[in-house]
Amino acid sequence: MKRVLSPSLGSPKGDYDITRTFLGEDVRIQRIGTDSDVAKFVELIDSEDGKVDCFGFGGGDVWVVAGGKRYTWRREAKMAAHARKSPLVDGSGLKNTIERETIGYLAREGIVDFAKSKTLVVSAVDRFGIAEAVAEQGGQFIFGDIIFGLGLPIPIRSARGLRVIAAIVLPIITQLPQPWFYPTGKKQEEIVPKFPRYYEWADVICGDFQYIRRHLAPKLDGKVIITNTTKPGDLELLRERGVRLLVTSTPDITLEGRTPGTNVLEALIVALSGKRPAEMSVDDYMRVLGQMEWRPRIVEVQR
Repeated sequence: MKRVLSPSLGSPKGDYDITRTFLGEDVRIQRIGTDSDVAKFVELIDSEDGKVDCFGFGGGDVWVVAGGKRYTWRREAKMAAHARKSPLVDGSGLKNTIERETIGYLAREGIVDFAKSKTLVVSAVDRFGIAEAVAEQGGQFIFGDIIFGLGLPIPIRSARGLRVIAAIVLPIITQLPQPWFYPTGKKQEEIVPKFPRYYEWADVICGDFQYIRRHLAPKLDGKVIITNTTKPGDLELLRERGVRLLVTSTPDITLEGRTPGTNVLEALIVALSGKRPAEMSVDDYMRVLGQMEWRPRIVEVQR
């Protein structure tokens, strides 16, 4: 049996341990939250290294791919380096494939008309594939990196502007503690609205769900959320806020209304492929996803 393990800096409340069959192979998939405890996170990797087919680095990123360049988070790279025998991924290999394709799929199927919608991407440097795909659709959009990352009400309204900001900012911020910019541990359970007018302006809100949730506006009537991973309780939260449609790029592999992190899905694909992450191409990811009959998960929230 293959085994995928996601040690996460997030809350243990999102943990699961399931066994499912994919492409004719049984795979055990585990997620273990460490509540921002770096020592516990590293100890988990040390104890399981060589025993799993692939690690999925959860609750944060090791790498950020933006504008054709890959930037490395200093602290997280040191943590990831403890995986010496088993391969480790953080979801960045999928963010530029499955998430970009999710936007294209929704447009082609007529589910979301981006050309006639106003779209907010809460943190575009972290989801560059989504950001570029949204920009290519031709509608109005705002990239909220400066708004929600730095706390300044300065929207980015062009893909070129995003590339310029990424080239200037990413070499600097990746040397700083990632929790300064991304909610981990108990912060993932807190909602602190910030500049709600940008949420209210948008018809469609895209990005990492922990980031979306962190600054969620009180009223989101009729809006569409496009994200990566959710828990059962998140659906009720969105229903209370008035959200109309929830789209997740990752499927519900737990069969319990929970969609896994992008890191988990990437780790699963790598484990099934039998290749090392460095050997994986975009075509390899899409081929395995095609064999898994991948489709975005679409939920009518107000049903």
